[in-house]
Amino acid sequence: MKTFRVLKDRPAGFFPEFEKRPAPLRRNMHYCPGCGHGVLHKIVAEALADFDIKDRTTFISPVGCAVFGYYYMDCFGISTPHGRAPAVATGLSRAHRDSVVISYQGDGDLAAIGFNEFIHTVNRGENLCYIFVNNAIYGMTGGQMAPTTLVGQKTSTTPNGRCATEDGIPFRVAEIVASQPNPVYVERVALSSPKEIMKARAAIRKAIKNTMERKGLSFVEVLSPCPIGLKKDAAGISKFIDEEMTKIFPLGKLKDVAAERVPAEHPVPVYDCEKVRAALFPQENRAEKEEFFGEKLREDIYNESEIFEKERRIKVAGAGGQGVLSLAYIIAHMARLRNFNVTYLPTYGPEMRGGTADCSVVASRREIASPIVDSNANMLIALNQPSLDKYLPQLKPTGIIVYDSSSITLPEISERQVAYGVPAAQLAVGLGSTRYGNSLILGALAKMMEELFLTPEDTKDFSAVVEAALRECFADKPKIIAPNLEAFRLGKEKAFRANTGKNPE
Repeated sequence: MKTFRVLKDRPAGFFPEFEKRPAPLRRNMHYCPGCGHGVLHKIVAEALADFDIKDRTTFISPVGCAVFGYYYMDCFGISTPHGRAPAVATGLSRAHRDSVVISYQGDGDLAAIGFNEFIHTVNRGENLCYIFVNNAIYGMTGGQMAPTTLVGQKTSTTPNGRCATEDGIPFRVAEIVASQPNPVYVERVALSSPKEIMKARAAIRKAIKNTMERKGLSFVEVLSPCPIGLKKDAAGISKFIDEEMTKIFPLGKLKDVAAERVPAEHPVPVYDCEKVRAALFPQENRAEKEEFFGEKLREDIYNESEIFEKERRIKVAGAGGQGVLSLAYIIAHMARLRNFNVTYLPTYGPEMRGGTADCSVVASRREIASPIVDSNANMLIALNQPSLDKYLPQLKPTGIIVYDSSSITLPEISERQVAYGVPAAQLAVGLGSTRYGNSLILGALAKMMEELFLTPEDTKDFSAVVEAALRECFADKPKIIAPNLEAFRLGKEKAFRANTGKNPE
């Protein structure tokens, strides 16, 4: 039997096996050949292990090639919407003063989409470690021009090369950060050769140590290879970094005042613990009902529909542009207007652009344990076929489906599930705009509720609260309120029960 000895294994800051990665090979990363992210991940993982900070570190990776950082790092991990890492990082750092927060962002994410949030975080000097991956291109989404793309560089959106007069010049983020008074450490490094990689390692370790010691904001810009996006081989991409990128983005230390800084003193918030607890965690939140928002109905003679005694978990899903988030937002407002505790959680699907968008809404008279609806949903509202196919397994065996029958073929469902359809897309065209589709779906939801669950009093009130929610949600667009109300009433009229399921919940 052969034996072997491991001389040097992966850093202890990595998971022993990448079990979170949905692939048969759990020992390797998913990055393209020659990509710099793997090298940077290793540098960070070494520091987490060497400094013994895995249990107090959060690795934030927004949308971009490194959105899957949580596959690999053996620490807390958060994936945020595109460009929104600074807000999440600030909240974490302030709420957990002993934490080490690393915001790991690409050039499109930080320098374009999220720059406004980023520069204000820099201005405040939050205690964060920023690793800024500059590969001069949008790598994940097809090789478009990024804020750091060089003049003359060809991309999918600048096929003739970036033009300075039309497209501006490359954004020098490190210089901007260094010009601000609050950051303590700013350096630009590269991953073009072993020598430069070791310099990058030292810079990143210094930035992490500054954060551990609460010195303030540290920023390391990394010129990183993207051979696939830039269509170069290993030698060509290193030459591009050393001979082209460094002309615009010179390497070196731009600022280091960490030795002069002491941990910042932050004011201690003053608040009444009991009032905060009561506001966040009400034990019982009973509704004050109003008939058409006029004279109040007395609770002692009002019998509320039984459906409202239990937590309601709703998944709303469809394609981008179908009004998925607006529909879920209206439903959440309806619950709030009737004094329910309610959560609204949209998701954007960072792993695949252009796919299914969805939103979770949870409403309850009592505390809500989690805003996430990924199983045991009471209701699935589907606006297209891919959404129904994807989220149907998350619906309870006694759940309800409300769907757009003009674009969805209802599959075989449980005999205890009930489905209501309405040809929303088709009817919306007749009303003059596809944007009315979600209000038509809302009409089908109202018809289902009235036929299956609501008392006579609640039936009248349900339509009233729909109207109030539409007026509130579209208050800044008063011209579309009346057409959406018309669409709601039409959807209610045209909705139909699609099967004979029994005992829905």
